[in-house]
Amino acid sequence: MYDKHLIAVTGPESTGKTTLCKDLARSTGGIYVPEFARDYIENLNRQYTFRDVEIIAKEQVIHREEYFARGRGLVFFDTDLIITKLWFEEVFNNVPGWLDSEIKKGRMQLYLLCSTEPPWIADNVRENGGRKREYLFKRYEQELKNYDFPYFVVSGMGDQRLVNALDALKDILLKP
Repeated sequence: MYDKHLIAVTGPESTGKTTLCKDLARSTGGIYVPEFARDYIENLNRQYTFRDVEIIAKEQVIHREEYFARGRGLVFFDTDLIITKLWFEEVFNNVPGWLDSEIKKGRMQLYLLCSTEPPWIADNVRENGGRKREYLFKRYEQELKNYDFPYFVVSGMGDQRLVNALDALKDILLKP
């Protein structure tokens, strides 16, 4: 059995990633790693740039490596480099050359891909409501398949979403 499990929660905007991450950490005694991008973008006094998203990606790498180097247990990341890669592609049609190799390092034992049942709620950093959420869900799923990363689609609403995610974790925790 692994002595640590790094688990990324991914998916389109407003699909409950943060809530699910916090609930999973609380339910399992794991560690919650907050999304870096949200705070970074909220604190800009201007439109974000390619360079800003690259800073976010580099911070995600630092956080992943810090938690990989730490001791035992479950670590739940609220987003990761897959989301950032698609952000680069969708907004800038350009991805930094180093990003793909960082994604391929594949430190995550599991990705929990949040489905789009929760209603989209607008806020000051969300950009992709409506049909774009389904499109992005399919893009995230395709990226996970392309990298051959283990993933589970977390569906449902409310408490059922957490139950479904915990069921997915049972499989990975029992693997040698």
